[in-house]
Amino acid sequence: MQKISTFLWFNDNAEEAVRFYLGVFKDGRILRTTRYAEVPEEERPPCPPAGTIMTIEFELFGQTYTALNGGPIFTFNEAISLVVSCQTQEEIDRYWDALTADGGKAVQCGWLKDKFGVFWQIVPSILADLNASGDPAVASRVTRAMLKMIKLDIAALQAAAASQ
Repeated sequence: MQKISTFLWFNDNAEEAVRFYLGVFKDGRILRTTRYAEVPEEERPPCPPAGTIMTIEFELFGQTYTALNGGPIFTFNEAISLVVSCQTQEEIDRYWDALTADGGKAVQCGWLKDKFGVFWQIVPSILADLNASGDPAVASRVTRAMLKMIKLDIAALQAAAASQ
């Protein structure tokens, strides 16, 4: 069992979001779905009607997440993001295109907001290695190159690292 997992609060579209994420990330599955129980109005805060989906526990690449239909009280912001480590530019492009589709928005430096308002970072796994090379000049060149990008470009980051 995973000791710590991510809990995502949606207004009323948790199921739609989970199905979307399972379509984007092929290594995933729904683990469990719970529904709101019948509770007298005076004993509960405002919440969806009994029988509607309350939570969907799902898994992506072995990580467990829970999506909640919690109503419009809270929304996502940039303070929390999900990071996807990518080996190739093709992988970056595929996830980027899927997560920015249908109302998602590109932000900067590999960050984006999907159509549900969840923030993601789509980053090449090589980025950490380039920045941790031990050469401050390389890290500076790579960082300066990255700050000019919207979607990260592996070849451009490697070129920045190699330039003098």
